[in-house]
Amino acid sequence: MIIEGKTGSWEIVVGLEVHAQVVSQSKLFSGASATYGGEPNAQVSLVDAAFPGMLPVINGYVVEQAIKTGLGIEATVNEVSVFDRKNYFYADLPQGYQISQYTRPIVSGGRLVIDLPGDTTKTIGVTRLHLEQDAGKSMHDQSPTKSYIDLNRSGVALMEIVSEPDIRSPEEAGAYLKKLRAILRYLGTCDGNMEEGSMRCDANVSVRKVGVTEFGTRNEIKNVNSIRHVMQAIEYEANRQVEALEAGESIRQETRLWDVARGVTRSMRSKEHAHDYRYFPDPDLLPLILDPKAIARIKASMPELPDAKKARFVDAYKLSPYDAGVLVAEQEQADFFETVAKGRKDPKLAANWVIVELFGALNKKGVDVTNSPVGAKNLAGLLDLIENETISGRIAKDVFQFMVETGKDAASIVAEKGLVQVTDTGAIDAAIAKVMAENAAKVDEYRAGKTTLFGWFVGQVMKGTGGKANPAKVNEILKAKLSG
Repeated sequence: MIIEGKTGSWEIVVGLEVHAQVVSQSKLFSGASATYGGEPNAQVSLVDAAFPGMLPVINGYVVEQAIKTGLGIEATVNEVSVFDRKNYFYADLPQGYQISQYTRPIVSGGRLVIDLPGDTTKTIGVTRLHLEQDAGKSMHDQSPTKSYIDLNRSGVALMEIVSEPDIRSPEEAGAYLKKLRAILRYLGTCDGNMEEGSMRCDANVSVRKVGVTEFGTRNEIKNVNSIRHVMQAIEYEANRQVEALEAGESIRQETRLWDVARGVTRSMRSKEHAHDYRYFPDPDLLPLILDPKAIARIKASMPELPDAKKARFVDAYKLSPYDAGVLVAEQEQADFFETVAKGRKDPKLAANWVIVELFGALNKKGVDVTNSPVGAKNLAGLLDLIENETISGRIAKDVFQFMVETGKDAASIVAEKGLVQVTDTGAIDAAIAKVMAENAAKVDEYRAGKTTLFGWFVGQVMKGTGGKANPAKVNEILKAKLSG
């Protein structure tokens, strides 16, 4: 995205830091539950509450989840990593420090391919993935005079995934977050639920004149919890910086908040630097040393990820990259499609019905494919009826609507409503003869050269048969009859 300012063209530079909560029953360094939504302070161990003398014990499953994610973004899993203490004071951080990784993260140097309009792609570099514990939550809306602390989230395991500043537009930022969330969900390492805070994003935004290679001063927009808001915040912040620079002002490095109600970013605090946190290795935790055989075992257990699945769909089912990309965006959608397409002569027909008809109906109902009123096997049954010419494509759309409303299978609906396609040529001959007799003038026009009327005649015959005539036979017979 290029911003045309008064003094010339400006380029946006964006890097994203995603905090992804690790799917795990217990926290990073304690056995307390990491489940979302418990009563305040019901899921807190003595370690999470930082009682004196309590020692952290690392959760091995969380480490496996981080390794799996690192492999999923084609990164290097470091066989030795170190946990540090990141020191700062906040009311909901009882230790006075956050156990994180800084100098030696568990994962470094990955890449992620994003899908862009026009079936194009772009590779975004991933700098690192490190493990860290979440803080608790301050609650300011429980009393007019007091604030309360909920430590349920204290110690929950997070993966902080940091991109290179390779993103150049809000749309690329949105595509990056969608692809990363899809990979995390395929792997089962984070549920990607931004509404519940299990995936949050900090966006580092700067601008520079087109052609300039040095980065401008960046500002960090903190804790944005929806992809749409991330895109809106980046666009606003980039334009704000351009306006400021063109007015002769300088950009002060700071942390900003996205004000959803006003649609603006606003200053939160001056940006901290790493030395402000006085990082040092946590003396209670030894370096984390990984067995290469364990990494290989985890790699061997990896599922097929979105990019590989997309390539397979394009190759095996002859789908366009766009259609394949839509289907693999969520694993459940891809599985649904494969059930519908299994053994089918025309997989493209299956893709069209899933993407256009099914997804359209689900959007209207506000549900996803896991709660679809039309199951994959029932949709496949509807396509069977089209392919064996029991019903026409147009009638199939009516049947599909009944399926959405009732949850019944297609064959039952077709039988109940008498929608079997008319393939009897005698019946079709009669319907065509009737239309031609009632519209002799148009027949003359057609025969005089106005062949664009053919579609109108087809429509009249289909109307006369209640949409049940076989369209291919109607076309064939009608063309012969009109030709005289």
